[in-house]
Amino acid sequence: MPTLDHNALAAFARGILLAAGVGDDEAGQVADSLVAADLSGHESHGVVRLPWYCQQLDDGELVAGAELETLHETAAAIVCDAQLGFGQVQMHRLLRRVCDKANQTAVACGTLRNSGHIGRLSEYTEAVATQGMAAMLWVNDNGVLRVVAPPGGTEPQVSTNPISIAVPTDTGPLVLDTSTSVVAQGKVLIHRLDNKPCPEGWLQDAEGNPTTDPTVLKADPPGSILPTGGEAAYKGFGLSLLLDALVGGLSGGCCPPPQPGATLCNTVLVVVWDPAQMAGREHFLTQASGLVSAVRGSRRKPGVDAIRLPGDRSRQVRSERVSAGIPVRDGTWQQLIQLASRLGVQAPKT
Repeated sequence: MPTLDHNALAAFARGILLAAGVGDDEAGQVADSLVAADLSGHESHGVVRLPWYCQQLDDGELVAGAELETLHETAAAIVCDAQLGFGQVQMHRLLRRVCDKANQTAVACGTLRNSGHIGRLSEYTEAVATQGMAAMLWVNDNGVLRVVAPPGGTEPQVSTNPISIAVPTDTGPLVLDTSTSVVAQGKVLIHRLDNKPCPEGWLQDAEGNPTTDPTVLKADPPGSILPTGGEAAYKGFGLSLLLDALVGGLSGGCCPPPQPGATLCNTVLVVVWDPAQMAGREHFLTQASGLVSAVRGSRRKPGVDAIRLPGDRSRQVRSERVSAGIPVRDGTWQQLIQLASRLGVQAPKT
């Protein structure tokens, strides 16, 4: 497993995207976003996605240089079409518009349809919280990628439908970023590329039997990822189902089942709150920070060094990898080397 400096990995990713026909600024923004995911320990949303992005570019399912189209707008809401542009680029464009509205109206909402994969959701919510506002972000896959079966079912019906929430505190943003399934689909992809079994409790086969085989999602008929919740999986699946209805219904995108000819892309719903125009930013920070402090200071079980809150692991991994480098899994690295060779891009030394 090679380990690369994050700047070297970002330059490599940018070079691949440039060779695939992406413009300089856009290639840099996407590469930085992917490597930021790897830095944070979210390899499922990192450079492992590059081969897929390049294939989408070749197939016309991802469009370099796409503009963000505004379809409908009010003082507190905006509906946009990404026109199959890179999600990392179009999402930040949408977010700037929504934050500007929230500064005026206290609460603002934005939607995005026909977007390329937006990557790690917490990249966007954390950026909002850093500005002293709060954000909630939901994403589906336009009804196309169905990999999660309902509790008691064997046929995948919905996607992993992630959600991210971030709020400001005195010690930095408190950030949640999670799928509504027990694991993100990208984590199963990584195990498949490495030819390694998944942990127990992630997957079931087409008959509903537990399995650790990561290829089960590609089988005919396919297996599925389990919803979050274990014996209470109806909670995770219920959240996923309502998320799908809101995202697909409000954006003009789609919910499952997929429409004829539908493109696999991301559909997004984001809400931003400005505490300064509600109970006040000082009050919000006092309450959120006090909550964090109380939970961290609560009694721990024997052997537990610290209470871990959402976002803690990502910050710790980021700090370690900035200094020590990013380990790139063998299966991912092999895919990147093959892609770079095809595009005539020199790989960094490991």
